[in-house]
Amino acid sequence: MLDQPAFRAELSAHYDLAPSTALAQSMSDAYARMSRVVSPPDFAVHAPYIAAINRLKVERNAVILAHNYMTPEIYHGVADVVGDSLQLAIKATEVEADVIVQCGVHFMAETSKILNPAKTVLIPDMEAGCSLAESITAEGVAEMRRRYPGAPVVTYVNTTAEVKAASDICCTSSNAAQIVAAIEGDTVIMTPDKYLAQNVAKQVPHKRIVWWDGACIVHERFTAQDLRDFRDWNPDTRIIAHPECPPDVVAEADFSGSTSGIIDYVTRERPGKAMLVTECSMASNIADELPDIDFVGPCNMCPYMKKITLEKILWSLHTMQGAVEVDAAVAARARIAVERMIDMSRRLAA
Repeated sequence: MLDQPAFRAELSAHYDLAPSTALAQSMSDAYARMSRVVSPPDFAVHAPYIAAINRLKVERNAVILAHNYMTPEIYHGVADVVGDSLQLAIKATEVEADVIVQCGVHFMAETSKILNPAKTVLIPDMEAGCSLAESITAEGVAEMRRRYPGAPVVTYVNTTAEVKAASDICCTSSNAAQIVAAIEGDTVIMTPDKYLAQNVAKQVPHKRIVWWDGACIVHERFTAQDLRDFRDWNPDTRIIAHPECPPDVVAEADFSGSTSGIIDYVTRERPGKAMLVTECSMASNIADELPDIDFVGPCNMCPYMKKITLEKILWSLHTMQGAVEVDAAVAARARIAVERMIDMSRRLAA
């Protein structure tokens, strides 16, 4: 765990991080991208960190990859690439920078390191974990293989490198149904998200899909009754759910898709009001791009994603601490599963 008083003292000794209205006003272009969800006083607090991080990125030859669940000041202020897990995994294979700062959770940083073994991959907080990644081990994959001999294992990217290494191919919420449909075998093992697997099973009825008993702490908390009650109260709202939600929740929604799929949907459909049944920062990050849409609650917050802050990003780049390492043998096997996913996704999209 970071010694916050110590690292704040260190940062203060090297950077002027006092809130600055003048600096914030000089960064009006950056603020315009988040003005609907970040107040001017709050941006005056964020501006010194954003300015310092963007300078350090140049000095370190670093690139910041940020998941869609990052807070707006990270998503709009310092990120070079934003997206869902698939988009970030693909971009991680294309970046030319020496340093990758992964603004997301630990498995995402591991994935970037797996795909870029020669690069330095930093995560601003090593404790940014994931309930799905923690729900299964390589031994769990082996158990599923024993229960369903010969069945291929399709593993969600929300897993550790060891679990990826024990699998045949990875998937994300945006490509899971396509990969399961395309992979050989009548029975397919999906790990670790039982709800994603159950939702995919409805889309790929010609396959027998079996699953590990894991779930996302953000998405499993939504209930179908929540959605029915909200629709009764506000019937003209378009309800959009992530496929990590339970199937009865997805059935109540008007649309279900990955984070990138959700963004594409609301951009294309332009509903007057939209409720995103997913992590809270999603609506905040697209609100300024779609000012004609009124994003309404409820949402659930991911405590792991919120461990990543501007202060910790600055500390990571300043000290070059938080480097993610993956055992070479494990990385080599995991890389096969991840690259198979990327290659199959590209072929299916062609």
